[in-house]
Amino acid sequence: MRSGHRSRQSAALMLAASLGVLLIALPLIAVLVRIPWSTAWSSITSHSAIAALRISLETSVPAALISAILGVPMAWLLARSTSRVGSAMRAVVLVPMVLPPVVGGIALLTALGRRGVFGRFLYDWFGWSLPFTRTAVVVAQIFVALPFLILSVEAAFRQMDHRSVDAARTLGAGPLRLFSQVALPAVWPAVGAGVLLAWARALGEFGASITFAGSFPGRTQTLPMAVYAQLEVDYRQCLVLSLLMISLSIGVIASMRNRWFGVSR
Repeated sequence: MRSGHRSRQSAALMLAASLGVLLIALPLIAVLVRIPWSTAWSSITSHSAIAALRISLETSVPAALISAILGVPMAWLLARSTSRVGSAMRAVVLVPMVLPPVVGGIALLTALGRRGVFGRFLYDWFGWSLPFTRTAVVVAQIFVALPFLILSVEAAFRQMDHRSVDAARTLGAGPLRLFSQVALPAVWPAVGAGVLLAWARALGEFGASITFAGSFPGRTQTLPMAVYAQLEVDYRQCLVLSLLMISLSIGVIASMRNRWFGVSR
């Protein structure tokens, strides 16, 4: 009797899990089914596709690196903080994860636009105008990618063995030395995973970027923007570019399998 009840529970759990997998897998499979394979290579190697991919790489890589430079120290401070100030900082930093990307773009435009709250000073004093430039793409990508890196690295800092940090502090090591020579080497794999995750998020960024930087072919149009532009022009090429984005995403997941799935080589 009890065995049958457990079997039904296991079946119900398996059914729910299978439906969840299908909900994600079926749209991806549908793209593969509808791909015009005879013209796929020419679509991927077209001038517009290569330009969009080049812009995506030229912006997402710096965005990921800058996210690491800013985010790793912030993750260390947040991991060690138990005050309300630290909690408030964490809440602010994680807002872009749940904020609609278009709203994020509007916020960036309001803050850093030519007549924005802060951007007006950049323009009046230095003649710098960020919106609708390649730099604006990078800024938008950092805005959305930074929280993912911080969340990943902060968790690693919290889980590390703090006895070595305490020992180094006892021996007189200062905050900077504790961070750079003791704590950071202990979480290098998490930092690498966080950078890769931030890069993937930056590479796939669309809403904030198109709002703050626009979609100008050859200048600010990244690969996700090119996919959206082709949706109304050439649906077949849109599918091919979508497959390219899906392949890049799967590549990121595969490269992080050791951390996420515990798979050893």
